[in-house]
Amino acid sequence: MVKINRIIVIIGLTMGFLILLILSSCNKNGFTNNPEDLLEFSTDTVQFDTIFTNIGSATNYFVVRNSNQSQAIKIDRIFLGGEANSKYRLNINGFSTNNFTDLELPPGDSIFIFVEVTIDPNRDEMIEEDSVVFISNGNTQNVKLISYGQDVTLINGQYLRNDTTWTSNKPVLIYNSALVDTMVTLTINAGTNVYFHRGSSLFVKGTIIVNGQKDNIVTFTGDRLEDYYSETAGQWGAFLQDNNGNTTGIFGGIHLLAGSRYNEMHYADIKNSIIGLQVDSCVTPGTPTVILKNSNIENSKIIGLYALGAHIEAENCVFANSGQYNLAIFIGGEYSFIHCTMANYWIGNRQTPQLVLNNYYTYDIGAGTQVSYRDLKDAYFGNCIIYGSREDEIVLDLAEGALANFRFDNCLIKSKEFEDITGSDFFIDNIWNENPRFLETSSPFDYRLDTLSPAKDMGNITIGNLVPNDQDGNSRVSDIKPDLGAFERQE
Repeated sequence: MVKINRIIVIIGLTMGFLILLILSSCNKNGFTNNPEDLLEFSTDTVQFDTIFTNIGSATNYFVVRNSNQSQAIKIDRIFLGGEANSKYRLNINGFSTNNFTDLELPPGDSIFIFVEVTIDPNRDEMIEEDSVVFISNGNTQNVKLISYGQDVTLINGQYLRNDTTWTSNKPVLIYNSALVDTMVTLTINAGTNVYFHRGSSLFVKGTIIVNGQKDNIVTFTGDRLEDYYSETAGQWGAFLQDNNGNTTGIFGGIHLLAGSRYNEMHYADIKNSIIGLQVDSCVTPGTPTVILKNSNIENSKIIGLYALGAHIEAENCVFANSGQYNLAIFIGGEYSFIHCTMANYWIGNRQTPQLVLNNYYTYDIGAGTQVSYRDLKDAYFGNCIIYGSREDEIVLDLAEGALANFRFDNCLIKSKEFEDITGSDFFIDNIWNENPRFLETSSPFDYRLDTLSPAKDMGNITIGNLVPNDQDGNSRVSDIKPDLGAFERQE
């Protein structure tokens, strides 16, 4: 009996010790009530750049931390200061709610709070302010929210069935793509900004006329206006996916469909698309599908200018920094590029030259493949620069079953494959593999020439007289020595 009592006493003491240990542990890891234990935030202000009204915003976020390494903080309430009238929306620790109570933040832990906003277009002021309020340990803390709104003309999956003009009075925002119908002309006036949501393109069956001016260009770009996205390729352009999420088709950001004609683009800037400009087959013999003047296609994820049996005339244009080709000229056509700059310093593992010429295509016929040939009637490059980070920046994928007419005339070209060709009707008085010495080949890019450029004063004056002023409006023929490319060096 004594032994049993002793065992009971020992067990009791042990359990008591364990209970004390557990209680001690609970106290150690319990909630702090000290008002000096404040929440810490990754920022005191969450700021959104320009938000398009009635569309919403990109998601922004901030982090809430408990810096106390031994005790948790109980956050009694997290809510929006504007409460029911707020234009903001929160996701708190994975829950979509604007009012969260009794949240436990363990020692040294943190949570993410994601924020979205919608701007009311009927407000006189296009600034929306609020705050996320936190109450804990008797303290009231907050993180400020501020957004700047911009009213837009929204084009949401629309057919343009009548002649339409977009002006600079309001930006244009394209959601779910848009189509300019057959026999319809879309005119875009100087200074207009056209923004595209992800997966959206502008398809043209009829005609598009872009009337940009030297100091008042027309811009086509994605709808993410934060600084982070200013040089992010692939933000817009339609694509198709199968049920497994695999991409099965990609379209041009601006896509001139077969049958489109009489298109012109003056001082247009097309940037950050998947494919910048796609031009399908020519339908009016002797008339260009599109005329490009003083325009830039830059930072395309795959291809800048994608031409399929088209007729294109371009002058004073810049085609730059694409993930594959700056210019992809496939299945023949007719082309003229005069005083254009083609530069590709894509950051990443680019596997292709920036310029390809092709005059055929293949297709499956069941047991094998069939080749169809399309004449490359002419592809003329005069007083151009074709340079970039690869050893060979041009490839001629030309078959004997169709015409393959091309000329590189007084150009600066980077290519080891063709540099030894002399006395050719296809390569005439070119400069090979000399760095053109652009002013800046990383962001912010500047394809004007520095004073020691080998492209300076090396153009053919007869070609220069065809385009006597450069993209900046400077004369390139006043000294009878035009520079190569889209810009005349100004000392």
